[in-house]
Amino acid sequence: MIRLSRYVNPFIFVVAMAIGLLFLQAIADLSLPYYTGNIVNVGIQQGGIEDAVPDAIRQSEMDRLLLFLSEEDANEVLAAFTLYDNTNATDDLLATYPALATEPVYVLTDTSEETITALNPIMGRAWLVVSGIEAALADPDSIDESMMSSEMPFDLSALPEGMDVFTVLQNLPDAMRNTFLGQVTERLDSMPETMLIQASVSAVKNEYAALGIDTATLQNTYVVTTGLIMLGISLVSGFSSIAVGYLAARTAAGMARNLRRDVFRKVESFSNSEFDKFSVASLITRTTNDITQLQILMVMLIRIVFYAPIMGVGGIIMALNTDATMWWTIAVAVGALMVMIFIMFNLVLPKFRIIQSLTDRLNLVARENLSGMMVIRAFNTQGFEEQRFDKANEDLTSTNLFVSRAIGLMMPAMMLIMNLTTLLIIWVGAHQVAEATMQVGDMIAFMQYAMQVVMSFLMMSIMFIMIPRAAVSADRIADVLETDPVIKDPKQPTSFPQSFHANVEFRNVSFRYPGAEADVLHNLNFTARPGETTAIIGSTGSGKSTLVNLIPRFYDVTEGEILISDVDIRNVNQDELHNKIGFNPQKALLFSGTIESNLRYADEDASQEALDEAARIAQAAPFIAEKPDGYQEEISQGGSNVSGGQRQRLAIARSLVNKPPIYVFDDSFSALDYKTDAALRRALREQTEDSTVIIISQRVSTIKHAEQIIVLDEGRIVGKGTHDDLMETCDVYREIAQSQLNMEELAS
Repeated sequence: MIRLSRYVNPFIFVVAMAIGLLFLQAIADLSLPYYTGNIVNVGIQQGGIEDAVPDAIRQSEMDRLLLFLSEEDANEVLAAFTLYDNTNATDDLLATYPALATEPVYVLTDTSEETITALNPIMGRAWLVVSGIEAALADPDSIDESMMSSEMPFDLSALPEGMDVFTVLQNLPDAMRNTFLGQVTERLDSMPETMLIQASVSAVKNEYAALGIDTATLQNTYVVTTGLIMLGISLVSGFSSIAVGYLAARTAAGMARNLRRDVFRKVESFSNSEFDKFSVASLITRTTNDITQLQILMVMLIRIVFYAPIMGVGGIIMALNTDATMWWTIAVAVGALMVMIFIMFNLVLPKFRIIQSLTDRLNLVARENLSGMMVIRAFNTQGFEEQRFDKANEDLTSTNLFVSRAIGLMMPAMMLIMNLTTLLIIWVGAHQVAEATMQVGDMIAFMQYAMQVVMSFLMMSIMFIMIPRAAVSADRIADVLETDPVIKDPKQPTSFPQSFHANVEFRNVSFRYPGAEADVLHNLNFTARPGETTAIIGSTGSGKSTLVNLIPRFYDVTEGEILISDVDIRNVNQDELHNKIGFNPQKALLFSGTIESNLRYADEDASQEALDEAARIAQAAPFIAEKPDGYQEEISQGGSNVSGGQRQRLAIARSLVNKPPIYVFDDSFSALDYKTDAALRRALREQTEDSTVIIISQRVSTIKHAEQIIVLDEGRIVGKGTHDDLMETCDVYREIAQSQLNMEELAS
């Protein structure tokens, strides 16, 4: 993966934008459980009242609260409120608090968050004491169970009827009242602040009702407002998710495009040595399947690898802020998930490299079957080939099925872990709610945070499965990109002289294939001159095609040098070298398109006259004219919809279009009948009278009129000269000639 990291560099800004949006999405997603808990805790259980600090309180009720506050706390509370009555109240205050018309009301004027946070526990304790005493007085039978009964400095049930208990408490000695306050504070301090606020909210709600405030509207307003906030957060999360998906797709598609381009360019620079190392089927798999694997991984990396850790860490922090005592439930869930992932890794990871190799094998078998279909039918081996394909297909299928089934088990296992975690949180949380140490909304929020944490670890585990598979593909692609071609352009190239003479000289040339132990060509010395035809003949395997493959540098010589116009071809850029050569390989290859597009392959700017002339010389004009669309006739891939002779003639015409000074024909007339062969050679001689022509042929009749014939035997030159000279001096040539021609043809 690291070997291809440079392909991400052009998209760094886009990735940074995606990461920023992921942070925004994570913050939004982590906020939703908090608001869900608030709707349950505040909106439903607390009637929309968030704090123990009321927005307003009657003076009479404030006086009662102050009885149960220390002097310091009382001063802090009074500092936050302003006393209003019907003489100084504004119309807005009178409309908001109708009770102002009949009695003074304290209105909260310092609404800062710091003040509210500081006053919440102070006023919450006071509210609980006052409401507890009021509840005990309202229901004398509950006095014994009242939470204040054990701390009261006197027996509430013994008070004379009509006596105000709060007046009695106000008149108690300071020491006695302070002792009572200390006991109450000590008892209430054991309650969490959230539970203290929730317990005191009913008293605040009663006070609002006494002030004339519609508490039902207050509750509805809170729930609707919080719901709208959650809707806005959800929209932000959704927008961020869509934007991240778009940016991730653009990044991945762009990276894949650049990889395919560079792999294709690299393969174009390969010589035959590199193609011996990488099979065509493997190169196709690497350019398609392997790059697609990386493209999919890149999308997942951006969307998950950055997002999951943010959600995991953020979820843990938020869950601990909600209730730190239940941390172990998340630890148990994550631990179970990690065990499952560890088992999955050991089962699945070794299979990924096997899958890529099996894909190569399947592509190879399929390609051989398609390209060799005629041979397969001719020998009636369809059954054998079907079995061979089925074997490769079944091997790949069974391995993929094993991986898919193993990964498929992750979903039910994950759901089981998540459901068990939910049950565990509900069971533990229910006990804490029953003990008044946790609110229901907090339990729900904690449960959602736990699910987010588990899902984050699950997403990361999926990535840990995908990354090794993609890493195999990345290594295979990098192997191609990092392959250093054996044949390179020189760092300081030499150009051919302007007065170009197409002399092709082999000077002490020897060659062996990469990795071979022995040379296949031995100390070759000859010169092919302009205006002459140099023919090369020899038995099968004598090295004829290997020799001409050295001229365009499909291979480089092992020893010696090849000179064109007295310049070593290794000192010239390959583009310049190839522009001087019209090369016709042993297998004529046409590309999908039209006849015209194939002929223009040599020179896309060639005129129609040049195309007509090349077709005439190559004896292709008659059958082109017979085609319904002429030059616009469609050619299938490889030229499969034309005959072998037509394919060879079109390939020859293609090499004639740009009129290079050197022509190389590697057995390019083998599919032609003798009449067409003779006509083509006659027209070719007129066209190439100033060019150097090198012909490889198995037919003596094709080369007997060449100015120079090179006879190869086991990679060595055993004869050189004209036909007549060789008939007298070269036994190998004489045997070949006599096996093909009768005495009359030999003498003509």
